[in-house]
Amino acid sequence: MKTAIKPVLAALLLALPCLLRAQEFTYPFQNPALSEDERLDNAVSLMTVDEKISTIVGQGVPRLGIANPGSTEAIHGIVRGGSNQLPNLGFAGQFQQQAQQANRQQAGRQQAPQTPPPPRMVNSTAFPQAYGIGETWDREMAFVVGDVMSYEARYYSQKSGRNCLILWAPNADLARDPRWGRTEESFGEDPYLVGEMVAAEVKGIQGDNPTYWRGAALMKHFLANSNEDNRYGTDSRFDESLFRDYYSYGFWKGARAGSQSVMTAYNRYNGVPCEANPFIKDILNKEWGMNGTIVNDAGALRFMVSAHNYAKDINEAIRMSLEAGLTRFIDSNFQQVKTAYDAGYISDELLDARTKGNLRTMLKLGLMDAACPFDDMQFGEIAPWETQAFKDKARLVTQKSVVLLKNEGNILPIDKSKVKKIAVFGNRAEEVLKDWYGALPTYTVSALDGIKAKVEGTGVEVRFQKWDSDGTAQELARWADICIVCVGNHPATSPDWGAQSIQAPWAMGTIAGDGREALDRRSLKLETEDLIKVIWQANHNTVVALISSFPFAINWTAENVPGIVHLTQCSQELGNGLADVLFGDYNPAGRTNQTWVGDILDLPNLLDYDIRHGRTYMYAKAKPIFPFGFGLSYTSFKYSGLKASRDGDDFVFRFKLQNTGGRDGEEVVQLYATFKGDDAVRRLRGFERVAVKAGETREVEIRVPADDLKLWDETQHAFAFKGRSARIQIGASSADIRLKKNVRL
Repeated sequence: MKTAIKPVLAALLLALPCLLRAQEFTYPFQNPALSEDERLDNAVSLMTVDEKISTIVGQGVPRLGIANPGSTEAIHGIVRGGSNQLPNLGFAGQFQQQAQQANRQQAGRQQAPQTPPPPRMVNSTAFPQAYGIGETWDREMAFVVGDVMSYEARYYSQKSGRNCLILWAPNADLARDPRWGRTEESFGEDPYLVGEMVAAEVKGIQGDNPTYWRGAALMKHFLANSNEDNRYGTDSRFDESLFRDYYSYGFWKGARAGSQSVMTAYNRYNGVPCEANPFIKDILNKEWGMNGTIVNDAGALRFMVSAHNYAKDINEAIRMSLEAGLTRFIDSNFQQVKTAYDAGYISDELLDARTKGNLRTMLKLGLMDAACPFDDMQFGEIAPWETQAFKDKARLVTQKSVVLLKNEGNILPIDKSKVKKIAVFGNRAEEVLKDWYGALPTYTVSALDGIKAKVEGTGVEVRFQKWDSDGTAQELARWADICIVCVGNHPATSPDWGAQSIQAPWAMGTIAGDGREALDRRSLKLETEDLIKVIWQANHNTVVALISSFPFAINWTAENVPGIVHLTQCSQELGNGLADVLFGDYNPAGRTNQTWVGDILDLPNLLDYDIRHGRTYMYAKAKPIFPFGFGLSYTSFKYSGLKASRDGDDFVFRFKLQNTGGRDGEEVVQLYATFKGDDAVRRLRGFERVAVKAGETREVEIRVPADDLKLWDETQHAFAFKGRSARIQIGASSADIRLKKNVRL
């Protein structure tokens, strides 16, 4: 009898820790010792139909203690609103607002009344627009932006009681055409550059904790959403190779970096609306492992019916989207989805699967655990955006984003010991403008502010005049030792009416060369180029600071004006970053991230998504004003001694980079590859931003994984080497190749 008791006692002793551990949790899904799928499956099994539908429209599960993760726009700073938040939500945005109101009502029915939350905070750190972040060509800067945004999102969530932990960023769309109204949101036209910056920002947002994310990086907009006019019903058509090698490449890199969430685009891809496209399950879910929140864009559900004529009604649109793999609707309210469920359009199995995807995001954010390390984040006495450390980060990213496009006669940097009279002109000198998805900082430094601060106490006089309507601006120009003309677009396409300015209505603007969401540019011309001409006529010592969200066809300026710099809108440190470069306290090394075409006739039809027809540096037929990857420095660099080797699956390229000038500086070294039988002139496949002190030489290493030297093979339906060798070219831009070598693949 004793021998029979021993096995039973042994089994009980082994099970005891598990039994005790189970007693610590109200529900099994709260046990972090279980696998991710076990926890999610248990949570789904405990939920009512109404609770599952609530996650489909963006709510948490309060009965089970699972908080709503909340979400926020976050292209170059988290967007929390504020007094100068753009008020016009527009045709699509109104659907989102209506849905949010209905969902709040439903959420209120699910939980007990609560005390009013703390007052809403509206500020955050404002970085340059994403286009400017792309111009840094610096993965670390993309990481810094992501890191700051998710840190501030956690601060806001903890202090306000309103979570905003799903960051709608980064934007992995490609700026294939400068007329695209949302060019400002893209890191550039090249898939490799964009992919590297996207991956870095994803890592910054989500953090390096092996279990939890500090924030969830939700990339957007999948896929090929780079026209604004009529975007709700347009069709982006191209083949499988362009899908893999170009349009989806940045998203693929983001997925490999850890992003599990994405927002689908408004448009159709080869006839099928993106939110109901099979690529969600076939590629995002199955191939890339993106099993988190897959959300549509505001209004897109309705457009499935009204614009695409793809679904007969909203019920069918809901079914098609969920069956394709979408897990959440931005613009659909609870009752809308419940009606579709009650009518038999949504099966319980389908509802469970999509609920699980939304819960996965909540699990990774720590919202399903009693304790998460990010819950205990310690913040200082002041908000992060008020700290000097965060202000310095905004300034550094701004400095690194400045592109020196021309410096004839070394007109820059400005020598304060010689220049004593500076005249500043232009409609972008006096203020830092806010764009459609811009953060609201607690302060801004305009270009004029930055210039004045830089010369304060030096005896240099600065005078300003905005326009020239009566010849007085030319008189001021003749007075000055140097003129600085600050011009560019208005990122909200609003008129420059001073104190009487108003927000332009949705999808409208007053200037043909301006654009934004829902409005493509009608022209590449800079309306204020005539101001540049009259100032230059009076004083050839003129520098243009082009503060813009995209390139302009500034042919006359590029030919005549000796100094040109470009930087984007919206950074709270815009003026300081610009002045640091103009006066030589920071040696510029930004690079163009898009081809600056000289004429609108150099571009194919905007809706022609086959870039082989003459779009981007890879296929452009006409000579640009400034090529892709171009940017000058206050010093010079010499490249030499290229060597190639293999290290496992990596190709390793080493060469010497010598700073042959008189200033410390950075060089953005770029590696391109040309493949036999490939229509592209060359393809970017590596880059590094390298700092070298004056007179010194550094050995630079660019490591290229084998996968990055592969192109899509439509026969194999896989990435593969194209041919047996590749021509490697290393240089300072796509048009300035310094070293070449053939490598065997």
